[in-house]
Amino acid sequence: MARNFRFLFVLCSAIVSSAFAAEATYPSRPIRIIVPFAPGGSTDIVARLVGQKLTEAWGQQVIVDNRAGAGGNLGMGLGARATPDGYTIMSVSSSYMVNPTLYSKATYDPFKSFIPITNAAAAPNVFTAHQTLPVKSMQELIVLLKKDGKKFNIGTPGVGTTPDLSAELLKMTMKLDIVRVPYGGAGPAVAAIAGNQVPIACTILPPILPHVQSGRVRALAVTTAKRSAALPDVPTMAEAGIPGQEADTMAGLLVPAGTPRPVVEKITREVQRILALPDVRERIVGLGFDMVASTPDQFAAQIREEVAKWGKVIRSAGMKVD
Repeated sequence: MARNFRFLFVLCSAIVSSAFAAEATYPSRPIRIIVPFAPGGSTDIVARLVGQKLTEAWGQQVIVDNRAGAGGNLGMGLGARATPDGYTIMSVSSSYMVNPTLYSKATYDPFKSFIPITNAAAAPNVFTAHQTLPVKSMQELIVLLKKDGKKFNIGTPGVGTTPDLSAELLKMTMKLDIVRVPYGGAGPAVAAIAGNQVPIACTILPPILPHVQSGRVRALAVTTAKRSAALPDVPTMAEAGIPGQEADTMAGLLVPAGTPRPVVEKITREVQRILALPDVRERIVGLGFDMVASTPDQFAAQIREEVAKWGKVIRSAGMKVD
């Protein structure tokens, strides 16, 4: 019995020592943050802000790796298969909770493939129109689209993103005959409406905000329950007379399942410290986000809730992607 006890003590001590060693030596080489969308979107913006600060804090280069495709599935599948050693971090949007229901072949399990770190920030989705389109409000847009919706396309950041679902929900609610044009991320969608390749768009607010401020595009309404501090004069969809359209887009961080707990905790502590820095908060809020900086448990609860929420919307709309 004593021999067994000593063996267990030595084994536990070795495990604890190994865990402490893993945290003490991490990171010892460059870290990759996978962004499953093209550059310029919410996940990319937050990934680059956090990555820069991690580089400064740890003295190891943090590389942002944009892997756009299949509404984020390509990059998220890549992250799910990555070696779980702390050297791969995922930066995801709300499509993380949407895709498992939307796509017939999921590349990851939202509950098992990753360990939540934090929902760093969230931003409204915003309906915009190019300055050449003769509308100044959502009501004017609806009137125009009801006359001849087939003439118009609406750009979105990608199939199954919350802006894409917001556009689909608007079509269903207002019975509009308009074609959704999903791009490979917020950056390309913003470029499309800024360049008048599409006259209307629904995107996350931060990447399109400079174009709104310059007057190149006109913001018509935000999809959140309250107005955005970045665009205080722009009404919510409910204020514009179209209730029941509430949605936002998050920017969250996760690591592959199986990443050693001490490493996960070290990443979590450092990310939370970074998100609390005044210059980081000022930068993120200035871009049109609301700071969230949730704990891992809070983020895990949000994932459970939103997988169920968006799953219901997708099934009700009969949406499915092969």
